[in-house]
Amino acid sequence: MNGIVRADIKPGTRVKVVQKQDQRSGKLTEGIVKDVLTKSATHPHGIKVRLESGIVGRVKKLIP
Repeated sequence: MNGIVRADIKPGTRVKVVQKQDQRSGKLTEGIVKDVLTKSATHPHGIKVRLESGIVGRVKKLIP
């Protein structure tokens, strides 16, 4: 699962996201989803979420 389908991501899901300032380097930040910010069903660059730590980024990986 790669984070482009909104239905796969719910609050409480553990994910790795890329923050806006890390898009060039591709650095991923791990955390737990607090809010799903993207309204559309899919997004080619990943669903935008807010983590419990307050970090906002696009989901690149879901962690089982």
